[in-house]
Amino acid sequence: MRKNSVKNTRVNGEVHRVLAEVIRSEIKDPRINPMTSVVSVEVAPDLKTCKAWISVLGNEDSQKDTLEGLKSAEGYIRSLLAKKINLRNTPEIRFILDQSIAYGVSMSKKIEDINRADDERHVDDSRNDESVSVKSEISPS
Repeated sequence: MRKNSVKNTRVNGEVHRVLAEVIRSEIKDPRINPMTSVVSVEVAPDLKTCKAWISVLGNEDSQKDTLEGLKSAEGYIRSLLAKKINLRNTPEIRFILDQSIAYGVSMSKKIEDINRADDERHVDDSRNDESVSVKSEISPS
């Protein structure tokens, strides 16, 4: 099976759906943040390994605790995955913390700050232009 084949894409989607369902409803570990979502899943073409990108809404400690909880429940999650999906091999899951959402939010904030500073500069420039034009109208040349 090739990496970008139709079958591999379907397997990725099915593993993504089941993994998200298992994390949301099956795992009772208190370390796992309830605002945990599976962003993306990539199953190897030989179905031996799986990378699961996880996003956690919360602070850094909450993210670390969630990742530790998921790593400790990896065997249980893998067994549930085997029961729910009929694959030749059940992949070994590796959880990776996805920072793309936090990165996107921080970049949006930086862009907003730059736009705000630029708007303030334009307002100051227009005030200076108005005062220059008023002074030129008042003083005879």
